[in-house]
Amino acid sequence: MKTVYLSLALALGAAASPAAAQETAPPKDITVTGSVALVSDYRLRGVSQTDKHAAVQGGITVTHKSGFYVSTWASNLAGWGTFGGANMELDLIGGYKRSLGGGISVDAGLTWYMYPGGANKTDFAEPYVKLSGTAGPATVLVGVAYAPKQEALGKWYDNAASYATGVPDHPGAKHDNLYVWSDLSAAIPKTPLTAKAHLGYSHGNPGLGPNGTSAAPTGHYWDWMLGADFAVKGTPLTLSAAWIDTDITRRRSAYIVPNFSSTKDGSSIAGSTALFSITAAF
Repeated sequence: MKTVYLSLALALGAAASPAAAQETAPPKDITVTGSVALVSDYRLRGVSQTDKHAAVQGGITVTHKSGFYVSTWASNLAGWGTFGGANMELDLIGGYKRSLGGGISVDAGLTWYMYPGGANKTDFAEPYVKLSGTAGPATVLVGVAYAPKQEALGKWYDNAASYATGVPDHPGAKHDNLYVWSDLSAAIPKTPLTAKAHLGYSHGNPGLGPNGTSAAPTGHYWDWMLGADFAVKGTPLTLSAAWIDTDITRRRSAYIVPNFSSTKDGSSIAGSTALFSITAAF
C-alpha cells in the first residue's frame, strides 16, 4: 500500500512540471524521482506500524529508460512494527516496468524489508507483480506480492503465553506470506482532487514470529481504504485524507495481545482510523 501512495505522489509531482519542457526536452536515460511525507499514522496493510503515532517517510527511485528501476523507502517505527527492537523500516526495491500498449503496463520486482538495529531474523524478501491500466482520468491497479518461506515470517510461538517465556515452541520455523490487492484512483475533472480506494487480502503466519510479530496478523484478513488527494497548485505538495480499516476483530487477535495493542491506551492497532498526510514530491 505504501508503494501505491508513493507512486501517486510522484505522478502528481511529475504532472506539476511545465508542459513545454516535457515536449521539448529529449527523454533522459536516467530519471531520479522521490518524495518526503509526514503521515498521522504508518499503516501497513491496515495495521499500524507506529503505535498509532505520526511518522516521517521518504523514498527515492532511479529509473532507466529501458524500464528497470531501483528504489529505497524508509519510515520510523514503534510498537508492533518494531520487529525485534528496530525503530526504522528500510525497504530496498528493484524491478522492471513495461508498457503493454492500450494504457496497460506491467511491473514486476522484489522488495527487501530491512529493520536496522533490530534482532536477528527480521529481514525478509517479497517479490511482486502489478498490472495497471488507465481509462480517461481513472487508473486501476491489481497486484500480487508473495514472500516465500523465511524464518522472519515463521510461526515460532503458538501463543502470547509462550512468547512471554522467551522460549519458542517452533524455533527456526519458516512460513510464507501472500498479499493480493487492488487500487483505484480517478481524477475529478476541473478540480485538484483525486479520489482513491484500496482493497487488500493477507494470508500468512497465524501465530507470532521470531520477534513477536507477524506479517499477516491473525493468519488472514482484509484491509481497505477510501480517500482523496489534493494537489496544491504551483507546488510539489499533495494533501491526503483517507479512512482505513480491517476486519481484524478483538476476538480474533486476542492471542497476540498485548503485542497487537497500542501501548498508550490498549486500543487495537488494526481498527478503523482517519489518516492524514502531506507529501512533497521531487
